[in-house]
Amino acid sequence: SNLRAGYDAELAVGQELDALMRRGAVVFHDFPADGFNIDHVVITSACVYVIETKGYTKLTRLKGREAATVVFDGVRLKFPTWTTDEPILQAERQAKWFADWVKRASGHPVPVRPVVALPGWFVHEQGTGPVSVYSGRQLGSLLDTPKPELDPRTGSITYQVEQRCRTVVPTYRRDGSE
Repeated sequence: SNLRAGYDAELAVGQELDALMRRGAVVFHDFPADGFNIDHVVITSACVYVIETKGYTKLTRLKGREAATVVFDGVRLKFPTWTTDEPILQAERQAKWFADWVKRASGHPVPVRPVVALPGWFVHEQGTGPVSVYSGRQLGSLLDTPKPELDPRTGSITYQVEQRCRTVVPTYRRDGSE
């Protein structure tokens, strides 16, 4: 059931993020990194978001909003019956790796913001930190806050990401030959 929850979470977050493309964002899923993958990369005109998705199931013995609320204190996630900081630390590591990689690939530093997505949960923020935590439906607000534009030289970010993601070579040609 944990694998199913993880798959469902990835799918739900992917669908929410794909809607951002209508608003100008460029979205990639399952970005291949060095020995791991980044669940989602969202490139906007202001920054790059690296998103780690977690699909946690809820306890059936708890009911209502109480069973589905996670508190984020800026450092850790407090679920109804347990606490963890691992998704926060993971998102920070992935954002650092991505920022280092894109700087090497494009030649320019790029602001990269780590995000943890928790679809199906109500997120109650009690503090802030370097990582943002969103429920699945809150991800649409990534583009709501006006931010300064990225340096025009960073236009190669999307190109670099595409080059790393597009590793499948088509086995057919437009003329039908192989």
